[in-house]
Amino acid sequence: MSKERQFAAALAIVLASAGTMACGAKGDEYVIGVAGPIEKPNGRSLKMAAEMAVKEINDAGGVDGHPLRLQIEDDGGDAAKAIEAAARLRANPAVLAVIGHVNSGATLNAAPVYNGDFDETDAAGGDSTAQAGRAELKGTHPLVEISPASSGIDITHAGDWTFRSVPTDLDHGPVLARQVGQTLGRQRAAILYTNDDYGRGVMTSFGDAFRRSGRQVVESDPYVPAMIAGSDGLSPYLARAIRNGADAIVIAGQVDGATRIIGQARAMGFTGPILGGDGLTSLKDSAGGDGLYISSAWLPDRADPAAQEFVRKYFDTYHEYPDHRGANGYDLVYLLAAAIKDGGASRQQIRDYLAGVGTRRPAFIGRATGKIAFDANGDALGREVTVGVVRQRKLVTAR
Repeated sequence: MSKERQFAAALAIVLASAGTMACGAKGDEYVIGVAGPIEKPNGRSLKMAAEMAVKEINDAGGVDGHPLRLQIEDDGGDAAKAIEAAARLRANPAVLAVIGHVNSGATLNAAPVYNGDFDETDAAGGDSTAQAGRAELKGTHPLVEISPASSGIDITHAGDWTFRSVPTDLDHGPVLARQVGQTLGRQRAAILYTNDDYGRGVMTSFGDAFRRSGRQVVESDPYVPAMIAGSDGLSPYLARAIRNGADAIVIAGQVDGATRIIGQARAMGFTGPILGGDGLTSLKDSAGGDGLYISSAWLPDRADPAAQEFVRKYFDTYHEYPDHRGANGYDLVYLLAAAIKDGGASRQQIRDYLAGVGTRRPAFIGRATGKIAFDANGDALGREVTVGVVRQRKLVTAR
């Protein structure tokens, strides 16, 4: 579906829902949106951690006596569905801010909806639905989206209403390069990456750093979903990488593709280390994930008492460990509660409050992830990337 048709579909949703959503909202509630692939492994922790934070806040009396409520939208990790989810959230005037999206492509695609940056060409050809929908949406105020996970480089310039609490791909790639070259002592890496903003970002930053260290990238190949589904999958790429002497494989992509790549590489006799960016975090729950190295903005064995208290509460509640998406989502609920309490309960006031966190006002200290601050582009300041390794279905800090 073209970008124009995606916008038209999203704006049709606005026309259908804008008049009804506000009627169902309770005036004494503050509503926060949560958007991501909620029913998938890479969105599950975000939803559960956000719900846990809301319960804690409400049990303590809410925000100045007002309870919080979540409006949860499942985008399935799909960039087109992210536009529709964003339109539903922005069309509801009760929603004050959104924690999401998770995938970089989804965050980037949804950003024009939240920021209100609709170009007139979006309805080219006299699309009356899109034109009417745009007019309806422009009658609502832009809405903050603050991603707990998206590291794509282009998000930096997505708009004044787009923030994130995690490092960018420019930080993930060099950390993975150091792990491959300095820690693991490997000299010749192959990179397989999804041909999207996230995959290209990790691929580029890893490759640049690895080459600067005097080592070699022997193969760098993009893949798309159809290649994963095929019977041969990515085996031609892997066979060529092995022939070219690759002694490490780096995957810049998501879980579905990585599962196939790992299985095929091992079946072809590759015994070297396999690494990936934070899109692979959920592979810790897979039997085939053991030994996989993954870069992440946060790990559950973080050596901090407050973080360990969060991990304990989360485990006691859900009987599993949180990932970086959940940890960031949890802290972002508390950050937004502080923004409402101290900055004001309007979309503009929340946006202005967040824009000053770490500059005009002190950084926010999250219970799970520590200090949160934003630069002029809404990017996170001072966040570190750590490499973890999967051991017995747990992602722990690599030593």
